[in-house]
Amino acid sequence: MSETITKQKRVAAIFESFNKHLKNFLEETKPNHEEYTEFVKWADRLGKTGELPLFMDVFIETHVLRSMYSDKPGTEPSLLGPFYLEDAPVLEKPYKLPMRDNEKGEKLIFSGTVRNIDGEPLANTLVDMWHDDADGEYSAFGADAPDYNLRGRFYTDENGYFEVESIVPIPYQIPTQGATGEFLEIMGQHPYRPAHLHIMFEQEGYETLITQVFFEGDEWLESDVADGVRSSLLTKLHDNGDHKSASLDFVMRNK
Repeated sequence: MSETITKQKRVAAIFESFNKHLKNFLEETKPNHEEYTEFVKWADRLGKTGELPLFMDVFIETHVLRSMYSDKPGTEPSLLGPFYLEDAPVLEKPYKLPMRDNEKGEKLIFSGTVRNIDGEPLANTLVDMWHDDADGEYSAFGADAPDYNLRGRFYTDENGYFEVESIVPIPYQIPTQGATGEFLEIMGQHPYRPAHLHIMFEQEGYETLITQVFFEGDEWLESDVADGVRSSLLTKLHDNGDHKSASLDFVMRNK
């Protein structure tokens, strides 16, 4: 069977299931035509303003990930998010994310290990990290900073260990000026995400792991607008006087 035919059958099966559940949803909620028309207009605004990826990341992706990985071993994935940039600079040791000379924020040393599900260290794993600045903004997405500020790629050592310097991220609110903000206002829902690090791990023979790291004590952990928090992804910030430190270990799945 060709790859094209397999793909067609998969798409057809998914759409058939979607159509079945959509009919059940409509029967249950019974929207009127005015509500349907308002939804279509709102969805049109969502697309025209380029916010569809934002809306999907915030309200849909977390459920997709849970359905895919809830019964599998290894580190739980979390959202890629709409602020990822490909081809971040590859760093040299000692690893430090690129930042402005006058970068605001508390110094952070983050470390961890990467292993497979059998507990074996994964040397030379590519680690891609990015996060917001002390104003709650991401470079290339509104921040007054170079495109790859607080973004970088680096490798684990022979023991699967890595350590990188950056600043402590802060909680921030997702964009609210467009259709996504409209939706939040109608729902009476706040737009905040807890402080987090985005991390992606790539290693030959293993599934790419896309996840986030959160910090204990953050006021938005229980009500993350994107529902991206996982208890297994929580770590503690330690105060070391002139800097904060945190660590977390990660486990990758075989393909």
